[in-house]
Amino acid sequence: MSRNYEAVYIFDSTLEDAAINDKITRFHGLLAASEQPEVNHWGRRQLAYAIGPRENGYYVVSRFAAEPTVLPEYERALRLDDGLIRYLITVHEHEVGAPAMSDEEIALAAARRDDDDDDED
Repeated sequence: MSRNYEAVYIFDSTLEDAAINDKITRFHGLLAASEQPEVNHWGRRQLAYAIGPRENGYYVVSRFAAEPTVLPEYERALRLDDGLIRYLITVHEHEVGAPAMSDEEIALAAARRDDDDDDED
């Protein structure tokens, strides 16, 4: 069963853009995904703290669907890559924030709030 994941990569900022794109393509090739991953380049940014001698990194965020069984080999390739400073892979279930509410649910929540306010008096 395929699951949705989100990966954040921080590459060494001294790498060329073409080299970063080649690495991302190679990493995503290990996933054997049926559809192309969504990739957002955030670009070069200052790190929150120095990692060794590095103070800057090139950030890339990717969303993809993959089988959980392919993740160990994928993470192994990420760990072995010298150009990758840090990475984080998370399960991407839904967008951040509360799910959208219907008009009825909004009215019901407002009525509950009003009832709770009356109880405090």
